[in-house]
Amino acid sequence: MSSPGYRPTPAAASQLNLRGAVDLSSLRRPAAPPAPPAPADSSARDAAAHGDDTHEGAGRAPVRVDATETNFQDLVQLSAQIPVLFLLWSRYAPESPAVLEATERVVESYGGRLVLAAADVDAFPQLAQAFQVQAVPTAVAVVKGQPVPLFQGPADDGQIRDLVEELLKVAAANGVTGSIGDAAGQGEDAEPEPLPPLHQAALDAIEAGDYAAAAASYKQALLEQPADADAKAGLAQVELMARLENLSAPEAESLRDLAAREPDNLDAQLGVADLDVSGGHVEDAFSRIITFIGRNFGPERETARVRLLELFEVVGTTDQRVAKARQGLARVLF
Repeated sequence: MSSPGYRPTPAAASQLNLRGAVDLSSLRRPAAPPAPPAPADSSARDAAAHGDDTHEGAGRAPVRVDATETNFQDLVQLSAQIPVLFLLWSRYAPESPAVLEATERVVESYGGRLVLAAADVDAFPQLAQAFQVQAVPTAVAVVKGQPVPLFQGPADDGQIRDLVEELLKVAAANGVTGSIGDAAGQGEDAEPEPLPPLHQAALDAIEAGDYAAAAASYKQALLEQPADADAKAGLAQVELMARLENLSAPEAESLRDLAAREPDNLDAQLGVADLDVSGGHVEDAFSRIITFIGRNFGPERETARVRLLELFEVVGTTDQRVAKARQGLARVLF
């Protein structure tokens, strides 16, 4: 069944289970986290997020939603009723589009028995952090709030279908047998908690693709409330998104080549660290900057230190990898 590059995780196929799962609560839910612009086919995806089982055309239930840090906890809660399959992808991973399309086809064929949550790790690196993703594309299902690793790398329809069949057996064994229509009415009367005005302004700016305006809103929020941890994290995330926004795949490769040739090139090292964080390679990013700090002095060293602290905010200051990197930073500074 395997094709080159296809790597089922240890919990794939007949070994699927709910043991050894990571704690998804490690992903903080900031008050106004970054969110990508709505996809072209957003109506169906929004319907899936709200449990709407109507769909024009082929009669299939709309079962895809774009996962963000805003709706992540809602999707995890939904997994108590319906299995949620997170497909973590990146525009820098050539296999991602084909795997995403294949996964969507397979999930749609089950008529609402599970939901596909497509997670763009470039826009939302904390989603990769939550699942401890080492490479993309990666598929991880969630059942009753517990992650069930499925596969990493390229996979075709048949391979994905085999894993989904096993996933549904695991879900049924744990009492998760609902469908999108069943979940629709639950929480209909729940009103979303309003965001603070500046956080809402930042979110609106992000949805419009105006990262500068979003950053300005977060900065104003910090001026008014310096202890606003959500604004601080949101600002770091937005600035990372802005730095990566117009970077093409060939430019990213050239940047990595430059960083390899010139270890003391500050811009190159920080640029590759951004790429690594966005792709889920958090420890590599931290190690790169710490190594630079240990080799250099003066203004460039301070610039690198400040960027490292910003990336700590992106990843989450309570993350164990951040704690480890803080120790490494202290060693090279003192």
